[in-house]
Amino acid sequence: MNTINLQGRVALVTGAGRGIGAAIARSLAQAGALVVVNYLRNAQAAAQVEADCQQGGGGWAYQADASDAAAVHAMVQDVLKETGRIDVLVNNAFAPYRFNPEERQSFAELRWDDMQTQINGAVRSSFALCQAVLPAMRTRGQGSIINISSDLVQRPSVPYHDYTTAKAALEGMSRNLAQELGPLGVRVNCVAPGLVYPTDASRQTPEAVKDLLMAQTPMRRLTQPQDVAGAVLFLASDLSAMVTGQVLTVDGGLVMR
Repeated sequence: MNTINLQGRVALVTGAGRGIGAAIARSLAQAGALVVVNYLRNAQAAAQVEADCQQGGGGWAYQADASDAAAVHAMVQDVLKETGRIDVLVNNAFAPYRFNPEERQSFAELRWDDMQTQINGAVRSSFALCQAVLPAMRTRGQGSIINISSDLVQRPSVPYHDYTTAKAALEGMSRNLAQELGPLGVRVNCVAPGLVYPTDASRQTPEAVKDLLMAQTPMRRLTQPQDVAGAVLFLASDLSAMVTGQVLTVDGGLVMR
């Protein structure tokens, strides 16, 4: 029976100090990977994730703004200097957002700056990271890039215009990358969770909204951070060696394709 073994590999996970990113980092480390735990502000939380990863393949907390191309380049170069490789990139960082329908802006209320903030958080950061790691992946002739999207792209249960539009653009970029990088041995995929609870972004989601989503979901529960981590672990491993350009939806069946 095949098992996931990432021993000897290096994974860089952005926004890994908490929530989904932290769960992903821990899972990759448990499978044997050395995980670079990128974070923006909360050094204490990132240090705890780093310590948890040390129980597996290893952990290294690294502070950098994932939307700053210069900071991203410096981080990647530091990682390559210390480890000599980056095998897995997980673009999980995004601009702060609250999934509360009662506070969302209607399309008429949106400013372009609101859209740009989310595009910068989801697409600009992933763009910078992908460009930064590509030379090393090209040299080794292998790599797995995993971008975290959302099932809202396929089923906008709540019309969060700015957030969902940014994630849709991220999926488009990912498919184009998969087409270009496949001949180089580099795979690019997305994981699209449903509403993930608990996270900072979902803590203010009203109970009535969560209940409605659960009632419409075949699995009758909300997605948890560990559910997303499991999908990422699969896409990071050799078990998905022929999977690229795909969007793996992890929402208990709310979206079926």
